[in-house]
Amino acid sequence: MTQDTALMAHLLRRAGFGATKDELEQYVAKGYEATVEELIHPELAPQLDEDVIRRYHVDQNSLMLIESCQAYWMYRMINTKRPLEEKVALFWHGLFATAYGKLNHAKAVVNQTNTFRRQGLGSFANLLRELSRDPAMIFWLDNKDNHKDAPNENFGRELLELFSMGIGTYTEEDVKSCAKAFTGWTIQNADYMSIRASRDSIWPSGRIDWQFVYLPEDHDDSEKQFLGHTGRFNGDDIIDIITQHPASSWFIAGQLYKFFVSDNPNEAATQFLAEEYRKSKGDIRSVMRSLFLSDFFRSEEARFARVKSPAELVAGTARLAGGRQFPEWSIVMLSNDANFMGQEILNPPTVEGWHTGQEWVDTGTLVERVNSATLEIGDITKPGVQAIVANIRDKGPIVSPKTLVEACLEELGCLSVSEGTFNSLESHAKTEGDLEFHDLACAEGRIVEMLQLILSTREYQMA
Repeated sequence: MTQDTALMAHLLRRAGFGATKDELEQYVAKGYEATVEELIHPELAPQLDEDVIRRYHVDQNSLMLIESCQAYWMYRMINTKRPLEEKVALFWHGLFATAYGKLNHAKAVVNQTNTFRRQGLGSFANLLRELSRDPAMIFWLDNKDNHKDAPNENFGRELLELFSMGIGTYTEEDVKSCAKAFTGWTIQNADYMSIRASRDSIWPSGRIDWQFVYLPEDHDDSEKQFLGHTGRFNGDDIIDIITQHPASSWFIAGQLYKFFVSDNPNEAATQFLAEEYRKSKGDIRSVMRSLFLSDFFRSEEARFARVKSPAELVAGTARLAGGRQFPEWSIVMLSNDANFMGQEILNPPTVEGWHTGQEWVDTGTLVERVNSATLEIGDITKPGVQAIVANIRDKGPIVSPKTLVEACLEELGCLSVSEGTFNSLESHAKTEGDLEFHDLACAEGRIVEMLQLILSTREYQMA
C-alpha cells in the first residue's frame, strides 16, 4: 500500500463511509487536493435515483414509519455519489439532535435532514435560520409554546448551549432575550385543535407536513439585551449576533474537529479551524476544505483516531460488500443493526445527541458491531464480496497466508493494522496453509473467513 493510498483511504473514511480498493485507486489517480474539492462540492455529483425508491419500496417512499425513514437514510448512505453530503447531514443531526420519539412524525425529522443536505456545507448563519424555522425543531424544543405573554426558553437555551456557543459564554438574561426574540415562530397543522379537526390525521395516508408560520401578533417586539447588544431583536437578528460571536467560531470548530478528525481534542487545531470560520464568515465549506488539507488531518496520528459510529460502521461495511443498490425490504434490518449498537438515527436519546468516541463500544454493543459486520461481508453472493474473491484470485492459483492477509486488508479499503494484529491474522491463515483455487468453494470460504476476522479487529472499528 502506498502512502498516497493510505492517505486517500483516511480521507474517504472521514469524508464519507469508506471506499473499496478499486474506488481508492480512482481517487488516487485524481490526486488528493482534487478529491477534496470534489467532495466539498457534492452538488456536482449525480443525485441518488429516488425513482427506484418511489417505484419499488412504498414504505421508504411514504416515510410514514420511523423504521422506513431509518432504512431510507441507510440506503442513501450506502449508495450516495455524494458521500460528504450524507456525512455532513449525519454530523448536523448529531449536533442538532431532534428525535422522532417526541414528535411522532417521522417524515418531519427526514425533512430536517434534507435541510442539512442543502445547507450543511454553506453558511452556518443560514443553516441556523432554516433550523429555527424547521417544524421538527420547533416542535422538539417547544417553540410552538413560546408566546409573547408566556415565553418558553427551551429553544433559546439549547440554541446557545448546545447548537452554537457552549456553556459559559452567555448569561441567563441572554437566554431570556433569545427566547423572546423567537416568540411568534411556530407551526401549522400541529396544534391540538387541528388534530381534533382531523387536519393533522395520522391514517391512512400519514401525517400532514407541518409548516413554519410567523405570527406577528404573538411576537415580543420590545427592546432586548443580548450578548452585549441592544435592540428590538427578532430571531434572525439573534442568529446574526450569535454567528459573529467569537465563541461560535470556537464551538463549531471544536465540533467539526471531534467528528471529522479525532475523539481527542486539540486546541491548536481547533484554533486553526476557528480562524478559518471567522475569515470565511462562517462558511462551512471553507472550514472543511481547510480541515481536510491541514497537516493535522493528514498526519498518521489522525488515522484510526476515531471510533466509528454505528451508522458509519453499518453503511461502510455494506458499501464494501455491495448488493444494497436496490431498496429491498432487508435494508430495514440493516438500519436496525445500528439501532442495536446504540445509534437509532432520527431518534437520538436526548437533545445532547449521542455520547460518542469510546462510549460507542461496550461489551454488548461490541458483539453487535462484530456480528453485523461479519454477517454482511459473509454473504459470498454479494457483488462486492465476489469482486474481492476475483481480485485475490488474480494473484495466482496459489496464495501464501501472508499474501492472503495483505490482499484482504487492501480489499477492505486499504486497512492498516498493527504488527500484532497482522501476525495474529497471518498465524490463523497458516493453520490451513497456502490458499489454492482448484477448489473454488473452499477458497471462497477461506477468503470470507479472513475478511470476517479483519472486520472483528480493533482497527476496523476505528475510522
